[in-house]
Amino acid sequence: MASSVDAAGEPVPTSAVLMSASKHIAVRCRGENVAFLKCKKDDPNPEKCLEKGRQVTRCVLSLLKDLHQKCTKEMDAYAGCMYYNTDEFELCRKEQQQFEKACPLN
Repeated sequence: MASSVDAAGEPVPTSAVLMSASKHIAVRCRGENVAFLKCKKDDPNPEKCLEKGRQVTRCVLSLLKDLHQKCTKEMDAYAGCMYYNTDEFELCRKEQQQFEKACPLN
C-alpha cells in the first residue's frame, strides 16, 4: 500500500485507511454519524436516510483529504502498517503514535 490517496489526490477509503483514521472520524464526523444513526432508528425505510448517509460519507472523505495534506508520511505509514497487519491496532502502535503526534485529535 503506497498511499491513502489516488493519482487525482482523492482519498481511497480502504479498511486500513478508515481504521487508521477512526479516532479522527469519531471526533470530526460525530454530528453526521449521530444524525444518520438517529434517522436509521426512527425510520426503518432505508431510502429515508440516504442523504444523512451521504453527509457522513462527505465528512469522512473531506477528513481523509485533510489528514493526507497535513501529515502525508505518517498517515501513509500508519495505514500501510494496518494494511500489512490486517487492521490489528496492537501491531501498529508506533505508527499510530507518530500519526497522532503529527495530526492530533481536535
